[in-house]
Amino acid sequence: QLQLVASGGGSVQPGGSLRLSCAYSGFTVRSPAIGWFRQAPGKEREAVSCISNSGASEKTLESWKGRFTISRDNAKNTVFLQMSSLKVEDAGIYYCAGDIDTFPNYCGVFEANRFAYWGQGIQVNVSS
Repeated sequence: QLQLVASGGGSVQPGGSLRLSCAYSGFTVRSPAIGWFRQAPGKEREAVSCISNSGASEKTLESWKGRFTISRDNAKNTVFLQMSSLKVEDAGIYYCAGDIDTFPNYCGVFEANRFAYWGQGIQVNVSS
């Protein structure tokens, strides 16, 4: 019902920037809410940032707040994650996920188990 394809990963030096994209497709009555998640080496997958279907509700977790910015272009069925001032500890596999059961203040509660549809993981490396 909903498919997601993530792109934009790669390698960058500390302090650099990357822009991840999540393109979604398939039948939906309305645009899905989108969450970004990261799995660091040897650690559990964790939440990064969330945006509601309209973009009116957003939440970025403390570890990334002020450096990462989430946005969307519904005309292009795409959500972006702009990552700036990257640190070595930001490295890992990033995933985007979608939820078609949304509401205006969706990101007030942001949990991985609410997302039924997941894109493939993309590698982000941060090293000198």
